[in-house]
Parts: sequence; C-alpha cells; structure tokens
Amino acid sequence: MIKIVLAVLCVLGVAGAGVALAGDPAGKVFPYPVRVETLDNGLQLILIPMPSEGLVAYWSIVRTGSRDEYEPGHTGFAHFFEHMMFRGTERHPADEYNRLITRMGADANAYTTDDLTAYHLGIAKEDLETVMELEADRFQHLSYDESAFKTEAGAVYGEYRKSKMSPFFSIYEAVRETAFDRHTYGHTTMGFVEDIKAMPTMYDYSRRFFERYYRPDNVVLLIAGDIEPDRVVELARRYYGDWKPGYVPPEIPPEPEQTRERRIDVPYQGRSLPIIWIAYKNDRFRPDDRNWVASDLLASLAFGETSDLHKELVLDKQWVEFIEAEVNVNRDPGLIDIISRVKDPEKVDAVLERIDSTIARFQKELVSEKRLADLKSRLRYRFLMGLDTPDHVAASLARIVAVTGGIEAVETYYTTLEQVTREDVRQAALRLTPQRRTVAVLRGKSE
Repeated sequence: MIKIVLAVLCVLGVAGAGVALAGDPAGKVFPYPVRVETLDNGLQLILIPMPSEGLVAYWSIVRTGSRDEYEPGHTGFAHFFEHMMFRGTERHPADEYNRLITRMGADANAYTTDDLTAYHLGIAKEDLETVMELEADRFQHLSYDESAFKTEAGAVYGEYRKSKMSPFFSIYEAVRETAFDRHTYGHTTMGFVEDIKAMPTMYDYSRRFFERYYRPDNVVLLIAGDIEPDRVVELARRYYGDWKPGYVPPEIPPEPEQTRERRIDVPYQGRSLPIIWIAYKNDRFRPDDRNWVASDLLASLAFGETSDLHKELVLDKQWVEFIEAEVNVNRDPGLIDIISRVKDPEKVDAVLERIDSTIARFQKELVSEKRLADLKSRLRYRFLMGLDTPDHVAASLARIVAVTGGIEAVETYYTTLEQVTREDVRQAALRLTPQRRTVAVLRGKSE
C-alpha cells in the first residue's frame, strides 16, 4: 500500500558487509545464499545466512490478510489477531512472554496488510531456540477467554477511531470501498466500521478464524542473519513438527471488469489541505509479466521524485506538498495509486489536469532510452542497498513471500525488468484509461 498511508517499513541505509552491489558472479540479484525447507506438515522455512555480528531476524509470515475476510459482516479479523497473538498461551501467558522477550532485549512487533500478517522479532543468535519455542507455542496454542477477546475487540475499535482522524486513512478507506464492487480488497485491513463495532459479539467466530488460517501450510518462517541452517531446520522440526495442517484457501469473489470512471468527494471533519487520490485497476503481481513490471516503471517515470511532473508541481510551481504513485503488489488484481496533497484548494482541478496530461504524454511518446536505463539501474541498486541488516532483508522480502509463496520472484522481477522496452512502458500508460479508475478528492472542514 502507499507508504504515506500505511507507514510501511522503509528499507534505507548503506550496503552492509557482505552485500555485493553487482549481484553474484552468476548474475543473480539477491546477494545471499538461501535455503528452503518444507516440513511434513507444510510449514515452509526460508533461511538466509548472512554476516550480521550475531543478529537474527525471525519472521513468521501468515499468508492471510484482510483479503481473506470474505464472509459478510466479519471483516477486521486478520488485523484483530495481530493484537490477539500477544495474549499468550497456557504454557507461556502474556506476562511471561513479554518478560522473556524483554530479558532477551528482543524487538518484537507485528503488522497486517491486505495479503499477509507478519510477526517479527530481532534477536541475538544465542536466543534463537528460546524464541522458536515461544513462537511455535503461541502459533499452535494461542489461549484467550471471552473476556480477553472483548477487551481486545474494544481496543481495535479504538484504534479504528484514531485512524479515522487521519485524512489519508479516510480517503484511502473511501477509495477502496468505491473501487471494488465484490472483491475483498474493497475494505481496509481494519475492516468495515459496522463489523468492528459488532466484533465483541463474535468470540466463537474468532476461534474458527484462528483455526482456519493459522495452520502450518499457510505460514512461512523467514529467518535471516547469523544462523546455521541445519540447526534451524532441526529446531523447527522439534518445535513445529506436531502442528497440524489443514489450511483451506478461501473462495474470494473475483472483481468484475470496471467499465466506467468513478468519482467521489470525501468529506473530512478536521482541517486538511485537499488530497487527490486516483486509483487505476491493475493486474495481480506477476514478476514474469512485462506489462506489470512496465507499469511499475511507469509509476516512477511519470510521478516519481525525478519526474518532470514532480519538478513542476513540487519544486517549481509549489502547487502540491508531494505527488507519488505506487503499483500495489497483490495476490489478486489490485490498483495503481496516484496521490497528491494540494497546497491551494483552488488548484485541485489544475493538478488533476496535469496528472491526466502527463499520462497522455506517456501514451503518445516513448520515454528516452537513457531515462529508462537509469531507472532500471537505480531500482536494482536501491534494492541491494536495503539489504544491510537481517531485519531489512526479511522486511524487503515479506510481501513477496506472502503473495507468491517464496522469494524466487525477486530474481524473476529483475530479469523481467531488464527486458522492459520503451514501447512496453507506453503500452502500460495506454492501460490507464478513465473507465478503469476511481478519482477521489478529500477536502477538510475549513474548505
């Protein structure tokens, strides 16, 4: 999702020890060795040994997010379990879990998006077995009573109300609901507000949700850092081996083809400068599809920080605070989001016109060979520059793992990237037609 809305972890910094910026001699982009193992119960292990001075990133990636909430009246449960998983088990209650994590000096956190829920810890290598025992226990034996459930459900509603105070969340929620008629991408990760309000009455359903999706054949352990893969596999078999499989993929309703433009005004009760959000329908993430990869390049070429439009609207005319575009990496067909915050309410229509004229230019003209080559090089370099710590490595791979089931897509994406031509970029622009988009404008109360 767009960074400014969901504050997804940004992977920044300089290349750390062991990162070969040109890739390995075989031409691969990802610079570290990777070992993949699958236990008998379907639990997949992706192990990445790398120089890290004793640090380990331990990520449990559940391939379930708000996308999987297909039953009417029951949205928000993927996000709810991000909270609930810290309630502990009979063997390790919440207080003990927190005490052990604190004593280790570990950094434990979690997040939920449309296609995944990720639980991640930054630990020292000597604590790996203890952490694996703790994580295996809570993933198999999460324990909470109805009272604790209601308390956490109330906290989730409080979090929703706090999020609603953000103008970016408000317009994001409205765009999603407008852009999708049937698919579950039509609700945010937090869920529809009516469902969140009713959540305290759904204790029994919550247990079924956990049993349905928290299964080994729907989870990937991504462990990077100062590790010995053989030992990690041995420990995983010991602590996760008895976890019973049984995941059944949900039947997600496909989204029908959009045939007309949708426009909405989003009222906001607080003070805010106008926000423009244009969402074009796009294909699901396919790293081997030149059309998809070309659309990713187009977003940067047309609306990125080196684009002509950014220079015009942000730097020269100073009409907007920012303008950016992002192609969603989704399991099912998703969106290309173009977002801007306008400084002068009188300039909203003018900014919309400049966005349209920029797209029209890319539909008619071919981008220069140099600009395209420079962008390809920059994207590859930026990816490698972000692989400096175990946690950055795991964070950069988590969504790819959740959407595709592995990390092979990384090499496939960059191979396809090199094959994209100027004409491919033009064809990607031609797909940005009015009938495939939703246009939203949020205006604050003062306007």
